Amino acid sequence: MTLALDAAAQDLLFREARTANTFSDEPVGDEQIQAIYELVKFGPTAFNQQPLRIVLVRSDDARARLVQHMAEGNQAKTSGAPLVAILAADNEFHEELPTQLPHFPQAKDMFFSERSVREASATLNGALQAAYFIVGVRAAGLAAGPMTGYDAAGINKEFFADGEHSVLAVVNIGKPGEDAWFPRSPRLAYDEVVTTV
Repeated sequence: MTLALDAAAQDLLFREARTANTFSDEPVGDEQIQAIYELVKFGPTAFNQQPLRIVLVRSDDARARLVQHMAEGNQAKTSGAPLVAILAADNEFHEELPTQLPHFPQAKDMFFSERSVREASATLNGALQAAYFIVGVRAAGLAAGPMTGYDAAGINKEFFADGEHSVLAVVNIGKPGEDAWFPRSPRLAYDEVVTTV
């Protein structure tokens, strides 16, 4: 059985797409990021909660503030990328539920009155949206370099001092540069992953 998505699109989004480690100096514009968001916002989340928040790091000052919190092996990549996005979970997403879930506005208080419940849900659903975002970057013909090697507490303090957001990933974005790819690592086979009960 073949997939509905044509082979070229499958290659662009998955088979040929790679995590980039270097980038060219070609800029990434706001209109490109908006087009990516306008596509990936349709990915599903529980209760349509949409907890992902994106901080685009463009200024030299903000870049320096971010790089100091990156793991040593990620600092040069983050310094050299044309654009860096901090992907975070909004732990107060429930405030938007009455408009985002209009047929069930009481979900805000019924399910998400406790902060610990909101944080767990925001982390899971924000991570789903982060994955959609990475695929969206690929759909735009750009390369993504997602990373979790950083001091999360430091980034949260630096960029989300309100305590309402939690960093999920930092993603370098742009056209790949020279020697952008590490060798592709193996993937588990279907029979190693899928069982039927």
